Amino acid sequence: METTYVDKSRVSIRPIYKPLAKDIIEKNHYSGRLSSCRYPLGIFYKTDNPHQFFDETEEKLIGVACYGFPVGRRVVGSIFKEEIIENKNVLELTRLFIHDGYGKNIESLAISLSFKWMKQYAKNIKVLISYADPEQSHDGAIYQATNWIYQGCGDFQLAPTYSLKVKEDDDWMHSRSVYSKYGSAAPKNLIKAIGQDFWLKKEASKHRYIYFLGSKKENRNFHKMMKHPVMNYPKNYKHDVEITKIEVDNNKWKN
Repeated sequence: METTYVDKSRVSIRPIYKPLAKDIIEKNHYSGRLSSCRYPLGIFYKTDNPHQFFDETEEKLIGVACYGFPVGRRVVGSIFKEEIIENKNVLELTRLFIHDGYGKNIESLAISLSFKWMKQYAKNIKVLISYADPEQSHDGAIYQATNWIYQGCGDFQLAPTYSLKVKEDDDWMHSRSVYSKYGSAAPKNLIKAIGQDFWLKKEASKHRYIYFLGSKKENRNFHKMMKHPVMNYPKNYKHDVEITKIEVDNNKWKN
């Protein structure tokens, strides 16, 4: 299929079973794992092929958009000056995957369709939040194309996180995996746990985007109550890689 603009009339979204969404994400998404997922929305594409059983054309499941409640307890407080809504009114776009070959704007179209779905079937949701990871060469182009509000890169991260490798030719272990394996990602605790020289790489802070789903009146109020100003979209953002070798005195940690 040519890489042109997608035929919007062929694309639709609807909920799918969470195990199916999990399987798609684990097999195809760069993270390899499903995160928080309240609404797993399948992305479907209508082909020209006749359906095997019904008098209609075949529809293919080409991707999934997963929306879940944010893990942090202070999400609303990080967005608004006052708690004008509750955390239960906020969802995060935690995962998005679509197979290649369906048009260069397929992701932004799927996100736009998810807005319409939320307004119809999840009317209590007033705010969406999402992050773009510079380490994956993402600056949020799909959010920019769908008019999300940009709120900067790293201004909302409480503390830096670090990837780890014990041997110089090892692959980098993400901070989540470091914490799961060693029970801590703090360098002083890793020194005790590992007991030999290792390397730490400061992980890039993520770009944060916000989208309001309320009525016109609600959205005007949301804009007035925003804690942080609207920022210009990032273009050609580059992450400076910081790598530190931690040298360990093995004798010190024998006990």
